[in-house]
Amino acid sequence: MRYLGLDLGTKTLGISVSDRTNMIATPYKTLRFKENDYESVLLPLKEIVEEKKITDFVLGLPKNMDNTCGFATERSKKFEIKLKEFFALPVHFVDERLSSKEAENILISTDMRRKKRKQVVDNVASAIILDTYLKERRINYERQREKQ
Repeated sequence: MRYLGLDLGTKTLGISVSDRTNMIATPYKTLRFKENDYESVLLPLKEIVEEKKITDFVLGLPKNMDNTCGFATERSKKFEIKLKEFFALPVHFVDERLSSKEAENILISTDMRRKKRKQVVDNVASAIILDTYLKERRINYERQREKQ
């Protein structure tokens, strides 16, 4: 199994990829598109999926701070449908509240200039989303082993 982490915005799609052991999430790239033109990222995603031998998507689910769902949540759910129809691969959601803020803080701590941060914040956020999923997966696996 190999996972592709996705951070969906209105004009960008941050992408990260897991290593072959599913221990490390690495920022990969950011796809840019016209506002809300999500169809346009499917073919570039297909190239990545084939090149990296991706088996599953991990998509950020942007909930509100009070745990309610808003417009951004609906946008991700609609994108999930597009992914499943186009790729026929599983899509896993991860609560992504504050992932972009966390990514921004990480980049600031490295003294990265604002212009450069703006170019990479989405794929770093996608790596945080993917890393969250991979950690949860390992924890669940360990719990299952303990029960046996």
